[in-house]
Amino acid sequence: MFMYGKQIMGIRACTWVYAFLLTFTFVTYLIGKFELDGLTTAIGVLLLALLKGHLVGLYFMGLVRVKGFWHWPITAWLIVPGSLISVAFCLSYQ
Repeated sequence: MFMYGKQIMGIRACTWVYAFLLTFTFVTYLIGKFELDGLTTAIGVLLLALLKGHLVGLYFMGLVRVKGFWHWPITAWLIVPGSLISVAFCLSYQ
């Protein structure tokens, strides 16, 4: 299902994930630097943060190697607060 232990163009999957994390962080930095605002931007930044959290959980906490139940706690831990924050963003922009 995931790329754990595989190589793409001779580079390990965790190195690719780290590069994606750096890229997502830089995109988030640029959004703040250029002072972009609005509900769409806020939700986009939140989604990037949730994706980054999921990638960290999978590849750097070792959850990519386990099967079954253990994927759900980290996913729920990201979805529940993320959903509540999204609702708060939506309510604040009305």
